[in-house]
Amino acid sequence: MSTTPESGTAVPTSGFDRYFKISERGSTVTQELRGGLATFFTMAYIVVLNPLIIGTVDDVTGQHLGDGGVNLPLVATATALVAGVMTILMGVVGRYPFALATGLGLNAFLAVIASTQMSWEEAMGLVVLEGIIILILVLTGFRTAVFHAIPAQLKTAISVGIGLFIALIGFVDAGFVRRIPDVAGTSVPLQLGVDNRLNGWPTLVFVIGLLVTALLVARRTKGAILIGILGTTALALIVEAVANVGPAGKDNPFGWQLNVPELPDSVLGIPDLSLVGQFSLFGGIERVGLLAALLLVFTLMLADFFDTMGTVVGVGAEGKLLDKDGNLPGIRGVLTVDSVAAAAGGAASVSSNTTYVESAAGVGEGARTGLASVVTGVLFLLAMFLTPLVTMVPFEAATPALVIVGFLMMTQIRNIDFTDYGIAIPAFLTIVLMPFAFSITVGIGAGFVSYVAIRVVQRRSAEVHPLMWLVAALFVLYFAIEPVQEVLGVA
Repeated sequence: MSTTPESGTAVPTSGFDRYFKISERGSTVTQELRGGLATFFTMAYIVVLNPLIIGTVDDVTGQHLGDGGVNLPLVATATALVAGVMTILMGVVGRYPFALATGLGLNAFLAVIASTQMSWEEAMGLVVLEGIIILILVLTGFRTAVFHAIPAQLKTAISVGIGLFIALIGFVDAGFVRRIPDVAGTSVPLQLGVDNRLNGWPTLVFVIGLLVTALLVARRTKGAILIGILGTTALALIVEAVANVGPAGKDNPFGWQLNVPELPDSVLGIPDLSLVGQFSLFGGIERVGLLAALLLVFTLMLADFFDTMGTVVGVGAEGKLLDKDGNLPGIRGVLTVDSVAAAAGGAASVSSNTTYVESAAGVGEGARTGLASVVTGVLFLLAMFLTPLVTMVPFEAATPALVIVGFLMMTQIRNIDFTDYGIAIPAFLTIVLMPFAFSITVGIGAGFVSYVAIRVVQRRSAEVHPLMWLVAALFVLYFAIEPVQEVLGVA
């Protein structure tokens, strides 16, 4: 990277540099490679987790994904395929360091739909329809207009809330913080470790990984987050080889979460892509009726719509990629790819794909351009053949990165004016409800609805953008979807 002596601004060194805006955004190819690797390692778990969520559930016809029995490798391959292709597309078209994969929460919601109302092919058809509708909203400019209508300080609150949200994900996935079983006499939802005590080798590995990563970040070490992930994975492999801890379960509460860190017997696997294309576009409407299907699509769409918006704002702010109004330049390309990804996830029968908040790990490593996304996407495509290696990284090794990135995103709270209650209360609700409700969409919705309501009471409704009124009304419908279904007789 070079600079002009007059302005000090970076001058692209090649067409490649100019296309991805590497020098323009103050990055280097090395930073982008590190960032792409870090993002992949923090979200590679989806290749293992998504099959467990949707691949083990039989639909109303008694079939699993693939029209047979449980076939987790089949779902894992398709999950990695769509994540890889769409993340590369994000890098090339969106040109920002955002990675995509099957959306958690959306896949669980889809599993409930399939198990209670329709076949997997019909449920995936609804996802395709949802993606097409969101794409139309992007192409007409509506989705971008909504993004610009959000007050800047509410966008900051979204970033802060996502920071707390991914930190909680990190603690819970590592088993450092756990759900308390339903036991009479207790109303506390979470606890420290098991029985409010920290115990077990995997927890120690997580704590060491978190401490080392924090120290590296505090020292401004280049590659701190990636070094933390790789170093903690190496430690986990040694611990498992010596202590033979095994997977977590009822009989082994102190075991490894999700993946057991073991060297695989084989490295290569042959991918089976037969799951791609197994969807019925209008089958769900025929089975449950037009109104019921539309309500399901609306629920999927609103969650997808604002999950992505929140992630783009949060990760973009962390990477200092937003302009002075809190908007992401060229966001239309990002939203277009994200919309196509939603439909592509349904077409490949792996559920809606969406932009991942774990992209913040790559940004924390210095990634600022779409080159990092290309790196992450290529690694996902390789994961189709190297699934045994992907399953070698336990949650305890990857999640320290999420906690540290959560802290980095939390620092933006200083930009919120807490003396103006009209923005402070909505910001507070946005921030706390993301982790408390375990949903980005719920946090954004609560913030939007309360912002409009408070501004009306303050007699400052003229400050509310017309689109914010519309979005707030849609969120009221979203929160009241169950009673609305009951009234309409489609529950």
